[in-house]
Amino acid sequence: MGQASNLGQDLKVRETVHAFFAGRAGVIATMHGKERVITPLLGDALGITLTVPSGFDTDRFGTFTGDVARAGNQVEALRTKAIAAMGHTGSTIGISSEGSFGPHPLLPFATLNVELVLLLDSEKKLELIGEASTMETNYARRAVRNLDEALDFAYRSGFPSHAIVVKVNELNNSPRDIAKGLITETQLAHALQVALGKSTTEFVWVETDMRAHLNPLRMSCVGAATRDLVDRVYNLCPQCGWPGTTTVQKRGLPCGWCGEATEQVSAVEHLCRHCGYSTEEVSVTRPTTADPRWCNRCNP
Repeated sequence: MGQASNLGQDLKVRETVHAFFAGRAGVIATMHGKERVITPLLGDALGITLTVPSGFDTDRFGTFTGDVARAGNQVEALRTKAIAAMGHTGSTIGISSEGSFGPHPLLPFATLNVELVLLLDSEKKLELIGEASTMETNYARRAVRNLDEALDFAYRSGFPSHAIVVKVNELNNSPRDIAKGLITETQLAHALQVALGKSTTEFVWVETDMRAHLNPLRMSCVGAATRDLVDRVYNLCPQCGWPGTTTVQKRGLPCGWCGEATEQVSAVEHLCRHCGYSTEEVSVTRPTTADPRWCNRCNP
């Protein structure tokens, strides 16, 4: 009975979302194949047609190889790309994706891939961002002196299913000093020979190509971020039915010993940015006090 009820609710939410976007079409700001995972998930969920604009260069907004600096932070770059794609095509719905790679904030020597996927609807004044993160990434670089060292790095990085980049210098390369998308030993050998010929040292640099169409691990994380975006779209306001009700964890659960507020979650707040409806949910299964080990006073 419960499963049938949930299925009925899911179908009703889907119908509401499809009605919200009825008759619309959107554009995906990509030139690196992200539509392969975004379109089946998001297009079906919203009930709209998604296309990729022809002649649209996303590399001008930043490259992983560093020859073009990113336009602002990750969220700003998302908006910039989506707005540009909408202007390029005249669409009122823009989808964009942006990834970042860096040290894990909690685990030393671990690399974290964070992917964001944006839905921007200028007609309905709606902006939603899906997010996913993973340590399942091959993001790496290495200085090499010869083909054997380059091949060792490449195969450890998932080559040839994951492409390789060769750069003359670690930083400050011109586009002519970078060879991207290398997926065969012949390509890698030729690019290495050219780079070594330009290098003023005995080293050149090899690194993983992090563009999504040449990096299946990253493409998988883009898919996860898209699924998170779908979940956010389907989180409808119970009052006005608007997609994208924000769920915020409220912290401050009191310590069980001293009553001091901790960083543990005390309740979950649901907020609709369209009509302002707000409700606070306190789970009956959630503890009413926090374990003292989370208290800065009792366990400094």
